[in-house]
Amino acid sequence: MSIPKRLTDYAHGGGCACKIPAGELEDAVRGLIGPTSDDVLVGLDHGDDAAAVQIADGLAVLSTADFFTPVVDDAYAWGAIAAANAISDIYAMGGRPVVAINLVGWPRGVLPMELMTEVLRGGMDIGAQANCPVLGGHTIDDPEPKYGMAVTGIADPDRLLRNDAAAAGLPLTLTKPIGVGLLNNRHKATGERFENAIASMTALNRDAAQGALDAGARAATDVTGFGLLGHLYKMCRASGVGAVLDAAAVPALDGAREALRDGFVSGGTRRNLDWVRPHLQSGPGIDEDELLLLADAQTSGGLLVVGEVPGYPVIGHTTAEPGIRVG
Repeated sequence: MSIPKRLTDYAHGGGCACKIPAGELEDAVRGLIGPTSDDVLVGLDHGDDAAAVQIADGLAVLSTADFFTPVVDDAYAWGAIAAANAISDIYAMGGRPVVAINLVGWPRGVLPMELMTEVLRGGMDIGAQANCPVLGGHTIDDPEPKYGMAVTGIADPDRLLRNDAAAAGLPLTLTKPIGVGLLNNRHKATGERFENAIASMTALNRDAAQGALDAGARAATDVTGFGLLGHLYKMCRASGVGAVLDAAAVPALDGAREALRDGFVSGGTRRNLDWVRPHLQSGPGIDEDELLLLADAQTSGGLLVVGEVPGYPVIGHTTAEPGIRVG
């Protein structure tokens, strides 16, 4: 099996960095909240990680979908990353995934179908790790390859992790290092393979979510295409709080700062920073590069939890004052 180019050459962007910018997306969907019911626990209001609908006492159904263009050249790894990323939305809500279906766009006649099989195999194996059966899905003939999943989960409606439930005066915990966007962008440009980035992106957020629930957390989100700063801002805005971020406490993957130094910054990352910048205050020693790292567009990143989760680093705290201060 051979292909004329690297897999990432067929994509205009990579992973969650190819998301529509947050500001543009919010403008497009503003006012589209339709009829609802008392059973809807989480809808479109605050752009949470998944929808939540109560279907019985003590039982809520969670629903989400996520897909993106190739983030690495290895087809199996891309499938695994995309699946872990999609399933993460369920964990970010405090839920348990129960079933997933594939979403595939494939340039048939350009890329061999055997390559698509490897993408699907990667997704299926992650589903097995998550005890989440992957049962069929939908495919279209698409000039640009895309892969992801629609995932259904369940949760206790009284123990949901929401992005509008953050309270002031609590620690902020991050459960994965940042920097995969920089490493992925370097990979796309040079072909260098970063095993640490692949390992981070394919790691499930299951244990982190359970740790957050066990610690009594009520607010969390996963850090993906809008970067740490973007997702922190969304959560603070939805909850009516602010935050102080300790930049030195934020873990970064080995090689990420070198990729930043060498200029492998995606357009999505720069748009993330532009979107959040009006709400930022930077302390001494925080330069543009540090802010770009904090805004780096992640793919299948960790959970950002309001509260301390044992075993993971505390990177700041919430405040009663609006805005985000980085020091």
